[in-house]
Amino acid sequence: MNRVYKMSFASIYSLYLEKVEKKGRTRDEVDQVIEWLTGYSKKQLDKQVESLCSLEAFFNKAPQINPNVDKITGVICGCRVEDIEEPLMQKIRYMDKLIDELAKGKSMDKILRT
Repeated sequence: MNRVYKMSFASIYSLYLEKVEKKGRTRDEVDQVIEWLTGYSKKQLDKQVESLCSLEAFFNKAPQINPNVDKITGVICGCRVEDIEEPLMQKIRYMDKLIDELAKGKSMDKILRT
């Protein structure tokens, strides 16, 4: 089992916040991106952060992965996200890619593929 799967979602979430806030983006924007990807409501997302669940549990409990995830393309951590074969790792990298786009200043419309 990949050790990334066992990392707590809360620890990853705090790193995402740190990354985007340095670039002038907000927690609300991070939440919006993660909610779009996973189908969690704001309240459900807050509960996941507080529960200290693993990334694996976070995605396993996700209400619904957005049907437009296939529109997320590009490279993150040296891998093309659209070519990652392991489903859980692909979801994690989708989330990484969206947060990366947020930190790079892309508009929310482009990030959310609208």
